[in-house]
Amino acid sequence: MDFSIRPTTDDDWLQVRALRLEMLQDTPMGFAETHETALTHDEATWRQRAARGMAAASTALVAITDDGRWVGTMSGFVDDGAPMLVGVYVSPDFRGDAGVADALLAGVEHWGRQFGDTLTLHVHADNARARRYYEKRGYVATGVTVPYILNAAETEVEMSKRL
Repeated sequence: MDFSIRPTTDDDWLQVRALRLEMLQDTPMGFAETHETALTHDEATWRQRAARGMAAASTALVAITDDGRWVGTMSGFVDDGAPMLVGVYVSPDFRGDAGVADALLAGVEHWGRQFGDTLTLHVHADNARARRYYEKRGYVATGVTVPYILNAAETEVEMSKRL
């Protein structure tokens, strides 16, 4: 199935919400909030999140099939003067050879070049699938680990790639 990539706008808040709730149920360790917390956000919060796609120092990209289904997302923001990749998700039936993840990643990497020459991310130490994906696309572990925000007894591995 064909898909397109575009930034989100505040008017996309319902779709952003639906995809975020799907993400949190599918891969809870991959994100900095729980499904239960996300359910408590009001429309204004979701609109603010959706507007990140149009903000000056951030991006939020989405993959949408030709029939209108939202099947993936990736975001980036400037952290301490450097671009950071966050919020990565592809629906299970679009993982693998569909090209969704690579198209989203290319978009975030393109965005990131305006803010620096290296894109950094944090991935849960136990998320082997995601770590393999990033490694195959040139990301390397920096040797830095950080506590996982939802459970300080767990860690995230920092990875980066020269753009």
